[in-house]
Amino acid sequence: MELTVLGSGSAMPVPDRVQSGYLLEDSDGDADRSLLVDCGSGVLQRLADTDPGYEGVSTVLLTHHHLDHVAALLPLVKARWLAGEEHLEVVGPTGTKALVDGLFDVHDYLDGRIDLSLREVPAGRSFTAGGFDVVGRETRHSMRCLAYRFSPPSREADPADGPLTLSGDSEAFAGLARFADGSDVLVHDCSFPDGTEVSNHPTPASLGESLADVDVGTLLLSHLYPHTGGREAEMEASVREAGFDGEVRVAVDGLTVRIP
Repeated sequence: MELTVLGSGSAMPVPDRVQSGYLLEDSDGDADRSLLVDCGSGVLQRLADTDPGYEGVSTVLLTHHHLDHVAALLPLVKARWLAGEEHLEVVGPTGTKALVDGLFDVHDYLDGRIDLSLREVPAGRSFTAGGFDVVGRETRHSMRCLAYRFSPPSREADPADGPLTLSGDSEAFAGLARFADGSDVLVHDCSFPDGTEVSNHPTPASLGESLADVDVGTLLLSHLYPHTGGREAEMEASVREAGFDGEVRVAVDGLTVRIP
């Protein structure tokens, strides 16, 4: 399985980080699977530069409905329509159908251009999306948000034991750390550097403390606000000093991680 960070940024744009988006790919025999997780502003351009492109991604999984995670959803619909693709599935937490219906109310000329299917998923129940086995867990954020743990069929693992976890947006807390325990890779919101007064998102010290007793191979810090610019090495060190003993890296747009 491969994870490509399409967008490691936040609602406050910077030139080298677009908003939230991640591409998962897996090959098993003749089957090639791809899944887009979140679709913030700028993600469509990054996706166009990948092998699947927007033509090859027919499922989008949303962590939640804040604008920096869904802003390019209708542009994706239009791009697939113009490219001759006939289907798109959008999966997400409760409220996803209302979100998408509202978007089409504003841009009604796109309604019916492609076969669009919508599916809402609860926390704690396994499901499939884009050929991947997935399970979600509610996070601590300012709106309902799901973290997801993934297992490709080629791995033959229960998604609750899958190799990849994406936090979505969330404060750091023990329940989310336990959800990610045993992951080869954890991509976690780390929006602001230490010393920032913030809720609904973690700082490096709070994140490292929450992960002190869990087994995670590599931690990628993502969803980075401009406040983190130039402080990346400091943030990585702070996570380790707070107790996390795995590898720590700050995510960058275009980073691809191969997950065994």
